[in-house]
Amino acid sequence: MSHPKKGDKVTFKIEGRTYDGRYGDSLLEQLRKHGYEVPSLCYHEAVSPYGSCRLCLVEVKKGKKQKVTTSCNYPVQEGIEVFVNTEKVRRYRKVVLQLHLSKTPKSKAVRDLAAEYGVMETPYEVQEQDKDNDCVLCGLCSRVCDEIVHVSAISFTGRGQNKRMQSPYDETAEACIGCGACVYVCPTDCIGLQESDGIRHIEKWHRDLPLQTCEKCGKQFFPTFMLMEFSKRTGISKDQLNICPACRNSVV
Repeated sequence: MSHPKKGDKVTFKIEGRTYDGRYGDSLLEQLRKHGYEVPSLCYHEAVSPYGSCRLCLVEVKKGKKQKVTTSCNYPVQEGIEVFVNTEKVRRYRKVVLQLHLSKTPKSKAVRDLAAEYGVMETPYEVQEQDKDNDCVLCGLCSRVCDEIVHVSAISFTGRGQNKRMQSPYDETAEACIGCGACVYVCPTDCIGLQESDGIRHIEKWHRDLPLQTCEKCGKQFFPTFMLMEFSKRTGISKDQLNICPACRNSVV
């Protein structure tokens, strides 16, 4: 019998019910597709799974072996049995949430999720409040910057308790095009994006970029630096990108 290839049809079970899936697909995606609620802070379907938040834990039985594992980076396989909300899984999730609360005690996303599991406080030492206190080190911002935007403007630095997501040397991220994709995927809203006086400011990466003024309506929209980058990649004339999406869509 040949080994299954990625994309091959397989059959597996979730909480005793049989489902069809594709070999190698993310187990978390399949669980959510079939209506099972599994928490996560570090997963987004647009980028590769990372498994850092440890909240998407499930129990998987494969043959005679059964273990607790993160579901985002566990591949769907023939014959596995998945248990989403066992006593062991809930106990492990509570510990993980206690750890997140010790690192990000002010994060609303973390506190709300912890409350769903009855976790209102943490037995672990709460870290000193600082500007990184809402960052759960999920890596979503750097993955979307690397894999989708393709500029790699930010990355992890340090190890252990000193691990941080930063721009190079914690100075201005010169490669950042100001697209805001990192802000969009951040689960705790800790990056910060504001626009005022014709400037888009991305706080965490120390990046300030002037906004393009639409030649038709006069409204300011995307950063000019971002539009120039898009022009290079697509071959679309910069002049065509000087019109905001609303005015462009209104052209008959």
